[in-house]
Amino acid sequence: MFAKAFRVKSNTAIKGSDRRKLRADVTAAFSTLGTDQVSELVPGKEELNIVKLYAHRGDAVTVYVSGGNPILFELEKNLYPTVYTLWSYPDLLPTFTTWPLVLEKLVGGADLMLPGLVVPPAGLPQVQKGDLCAIVLVGNRAPVAIGVAAMSTSEMLTSGLKGRGFSVLHTYQDYLWRSGDKSSPPFIAPLAPDPPDLSEEKGSVQADPTLQRDMRHLTLEGEEEENGEGQQMCGEKTLPEASEDPSIGSLNPDPTDSKTLQEQMDELLQRCFLHALKCRVKKADLPLLTSTFLGSHVFSCCPEGRQLDIKKSSYRKLSKFLQQMQQEQIIQVKELSKGVESIVAVDWKHPRITSFVIPEPSPTSQTIQEGSREQPYHPPDIKPLYCVPASMTLLFQESGHKKGSVLDGSEVRMIIINYAKKNDLVDADNKNLVKLDPILCDCILEKSEQHTVVKLPWDSLLTRCLEKLQPAYQVTFPGQEPIVKKGKVCPIDITLAQRASNKKVTVVRNLEAYGLDPCTVAATLQQRCQASTTVTPAPGAKDSLQVQIQGNQIHHLGRLLLEEYQLPRKHIQGLEKAPKPGKKK
Repeated sequence: MFAKAFRVKSNTAIKGSDRRKLRADVTAAFSTLGTDQVSELVPGKEELNIVKLYAHRGDAVTVYVSGGNPILFELEKNLYPTVYTLWSYPDLLPTFTTWPLVLEKLVGGADLMLPGLVVPPAGLPQVQKGDLCAIVLVGNRAPVAIGVAAMSTSEMLTSGLKGRGFSVLHTYQDYLWRSGDKSSPPFIAPLAPDPPDLSEEKGSVQADPTLQRDMRHLTLEGEEEENGEGQQMCGEKTLPEASEDPSIGSLNPDPTDSKTLQEQMDELLQRCFLHALKCRVKKADLPLLTSTFLGSHVFSCCPEGRQLDIKKSSYRKLSKFLQQMQQEQIIQVKELSKGVESIVAVDWKHPRITSFVIPEPSPTSQTIQEGSREQPYHPPDIKPLYCVPASMTLLFQESGHKKGSVLDGSEVRMIIINYAKKNDLVDADNKNLVKLDPILCDCILEKSEQHTVVKLPWDSLLTRCLEKLQPAYQVTFPGQEPIVKKGKVCPIDITLAQRASNKKVTVVRNLEAYGLDPCTVAATLQQRCQASTTVTPAPGAKDSLQVQIQGNQIHHLGRLLLEEYQLPRKHIQGLEKAPKPGKKK
């Protein structure tokens, strides 16, 4: 069901009444869970969200998310646990065992065929057709999939373990699992000794040819799901990494340290990371954008006289470093909106945090840190780019570019100038004019002009060329690699809305695109405007949040974005709707 990407319709915090109903539904669906276990699975006060989504086949699914992980999902009024939940409650469902090589096919969307089952010494669990079951791998009781039995246990045995055994709904490594913290299954020791691995026992046990034949059938079951899988998600392109300057003078390494520069930078990065978690980040700050975490907290923990440069560390990128910290179970990182990662959980009881000794700051560094708290946010650098469309490939192919190539304005200008000079198109009598050859005519002229316009001034030629190219842009957050995106830069959108009570509210959208955490912005505005604020899913925008502030607060919002966050005015729309002096909000 989740072998391909799904579409999120809404993501909202659960209401008290819905929380109580969910507990009752869990108790009814899973009778083996005790009261304490139900309360642990559906906590009373901790954050719990309801995510409504459409699977790739159009099924409407409701997912319950706790602590950043999907814990349950509901389909056609039936409640199902996710693998994250089953890892905490491995005995919740009847369990069937299969071989590790089968997992890849299940993840691809295949159902589990009976020849793929491993029959334990005690026999198969007793189930009826339609019962929900967990699937584990040989050697580990941690479930890797859940499915519905296609027949009863007696029917399975009568069939000689042939045919379809389970309709698989959800697996480890599918897209539902990916929406969580992407942790791996824990090791849970088997209750009974496992049978020998058929692939390794060469002398004593031979693999059953029936098993091999039906494994091929299993592969065929998944082919329909696997076809086109690689086209589901569009990764963002990153620019090639710039060549590194071998000079180390600007990095201010510790002259008393015999370690290499890279080792020193690794140590400094980890020191600043732990310092920030121990002293600056609070539970109320989560989820916290990784760019905000770096700019607001990590950089400000750098000792006086030292300069933190992630590119000079062995990690080279913030995302790789945070991935390592996640593997060490210090933090959990999740992509809450496309291309934007956030820290969603921190284990403040982790030994590395508890044992970290906070360095004593000098009076000078204290002043620097206090100042950094006033302006913690560093805006991204946004650079307009241009993408070559199919209609202009002939003009750019001489310079080695093809359809989809991304160029900046100066590169486009140089390519056009070289093209005109190479093809002798500069007017001999007036150097300010360029003669249009058939390629230029096709690329930049309208159809009505192609028989009337034979020459153009340089500035007109270049302007027309840029207008015909497709828009793109490069965004670079502090300490991170540049990311190239196609399309126009979406500005921060500020609007005024009228509510049923005839009261105005200020609505702000698209903050995440500029590395701003909507929850942080809402908290800041609530304090400065002395008005209530809410953060809700943005209508019509996938995985995006909007901030609502009571009253017309565009004046306060403008000061925050322009003066404190230093965002260029061109990236903000709606500031003109601020109240006029003396006018009531």
